[in-house]
Amino acid sequence: MELSKKIYKKLYLIRQVEKAIQKYYNDNEMKTPMHMSIGEEAIVAGICSALDKNDQVFGTHRSHALYLSKTEETDMFFAELYGKESGINKGKCGSMHLFNHEFGFMGSSAIVGGNFSMAVGAAFANKYKNNNKIVVVFFGDGAIDEGNFWESLNLACLWKLPILFVCENNGLAVYTDEKTRHGYKNIDDIVGQFKCKIFKSETTDAREIYAITKGAIEIIKQDMCPCFMNLRYYRYLDHVGINEDFYLEYRDKNELNEWLSRDPVYQFRNKLLKEVECDVVTEIEKNINEQIEKSIDKAQQDSFCDEQELYRGVFYGE
Repeated sequence: MELSKKIYKKLYLIRQVEKAIQKYYNDNEMKTPMHMSIGEEAIVAGICSALDKNDQVFGTHRSHALYLSKTEETDMFFAELYGKESGINKGKCGSMHLFNHEFGFMGSSAIVGGNFSMAVGAAFANKYKNNNKIVVVFFGDGAIDEGNFWESLNLACLWKLPILFVCENNGLAVYTDEKTRHGYKNIDDIVGQFKCKIFKSETTDAREIYAITKGAIEIIKQDMCPCFMNLRYYRYLDHVGINEDFYLEYRDKNELNEWLSRDPVYQFRNKLLKEVECDVVTEIEKNINEQIEKSIDKAQQDSFCDEQELYRGVFYGE
C-alpha cells in the first residue's frame, strides 16, 4: 500500500504539473520551449520509485516527468520555466536543461544522444569509488540512431559498469517513424548481442515497471552487468509545445484513443482505490494541487536575475 501511494504521488504530480503548464503557457510568461511528458508517466514513476535517493539519473530534452519523479520539488522547477533567479539555473536554461544534484538528478540535455557519455562516465566513477550507486540514462528511440549510443553501450558492457539504459520508446524521432529510420527490425536483438541484459514492455502500469526495474538493479549489482530497458509509451501531445499534433496527419488519432484506455495515471488511480479509502487518494491529490499552485504563484512573484548574472557560467568571446 505504501509503495502504491508513493508511485501515485509521482504519477499525479507529473500529470498535474504539465496540466498547469498547459493552463499558463499561453500567458507568455514562461520563456522556454516545452517538450511535454504526458503519456510517459508510468516509466519514470516506476523506475524512480525503485531507485535510492543517491542513485543518479540523466535525462533528455523531454525531462519534466523525470525531474519531478526523482525530486518531487516544484518551486525551483517552475521558477526556471518562468526565467526567474530562484530557478534551478537562475532562469537561464529553461525546460530542457534541468538538474538537481541533491536528489541525484545529474542533468538533462537538449542534444539528442548527448547524455550517454556523461552517464557512462558517472557509472565508471561510481564503480571506481565503490559507492554502490546506480546510474540510469533515459533517452528516446531517436537517440539510438546516434553513434554515441553504440560507443557508450559498448564501453559500459566492456567495463561492466553499474548503468541502466532506458529507452522511452514512442516509435518516433520528432515526426519520423522507426520504419523510415531503421535498417533493422528489432533494436532488442541488436543490443542483445552486447554483454547486457534486455528488458522490454508495453505496460502502462507503473507498478509493473517498478518490478522490472528492481530486477534490473539486482542484475546490475550482483552480476556486474549493464541492463537495457525498451519501454513503449505514447506521446499524447506534439513533439514540442502544449497542443495535440494530429492535424499534421503523421499518426492516427485512433491509436491515441487505444493508449488513452490504458492511461497510466487513471489506471493506477483506479487500482489504488482498491487498496485504500477514497479519502486517502483525494488527500494526496489535494496536497499536490496546493503545492503546484503555491510554486506557480511564487515563481510569478519572484524576480529576474541581474544583468551581471547573465554572463556567469557562460563562455563568450570579444
